[in-house]
Amino acid sequence: SEASSGSGDPEMDKKIKNLNKVRGNGTTMKSERSPAPVVGLSLCDSAPLLWRLQDLKAVRSEGLVGALLGSLPRTPRQNVRLGRPLLLLPEEERLLGERGGAAALPAQNQEAAGGELQQRYTEEQQRSFEEQSVLALEDRKSALVRAMTSSSASDEALQHRLLDLEQNFSFPRSALAVQLSTARAGLSHCPEARAFLEADWPIRAQRCPRREARFQVFRDLRGRGFFLTSAGKFGGDFLVYPGDPLRFHAHFIAICLALDESVCLLDVLCAARLGSNVKKTVLLCSPAPDGPVRYTSLQWSGMV
Repeated sequence: SEASSGSGDPEMDKKIKNLNKVRGNGTTMKSERSPAPVVGLSLCDSAPLLWRLQDLKAVRSEGLVGALLGSLPRTPRQNVRLGRPLLLLPEEERLLGERGGAAALPAQNQEAAGGELQQRYTEEQQRSFEEQSVLALEDRKSALVRAMTSSSASDEALQHRLLDLEQNFSFPRSALAVQLSTARAGLSHCPEARAFLEADWPIRAQRCPRREARFQVFRDLRGRGFFLTSAGKFGGDFLVYPGDPLRFHAHFIAICLALDESVCLLDVLCAARLGSNVKKTVLLCSPAPDGPVRYTSLQWSGMV
């Protein structure tokens, strides 16, 4: 009530306003949460990628972790610390879409933008090639003048060699220096770029029971305040963290199963032993068709 009516103290009102902006810690009620920030997705085939730093911060504030894929410019050969782009899980992408917090280029706009960018790139490359050809010719002339001046050649011979060089000089395209673009079209703060990114959701309408089960589990655990990442290397669907993965270890390995799905006992034993070896509890997660997600925890206690 203080935040809505004002406390009378400008400094206090400012502090309350800043506190209301803090999100993603799992303790804020849904009615108190402000709308999710709109982020721009760049689709590479079917993989949703985030490139802008503000978009990475926005999804992290929503409790969505993703996975960094890009190498760092100063140390491109190492893979311990990675940078942008950020690859989102399909469940993270869909959750952003349900909250209205993501937008991407429609297919027709992508094709139009791709053709426009390709034409612009070709024109810029041709202009750069012509400029570099002139500079290469001037550099070759300067080298020729220095060489013939040091050898005490006559002015007539020098002019003849310069004319011959200018008529027969050819700058190969293989020697063209290309500047890599560090900016992405349509991903700026201006309203025109935001409108360019608007699209109808969902981006991909393909659904299957397995994906539906994974998404129901992801949404339920995220709603409980947990952070989730992929658990492929642990034989599960998600690693479940009690807080930010930069500060906590995962406590659970979530395996998504249908309620009527039969599971081999050996698979259950393998999952339980694996979880025990990595000091994590295995969660069998089964979303009900018209109810909450049911969880069954497994822990390996050994054999007598």
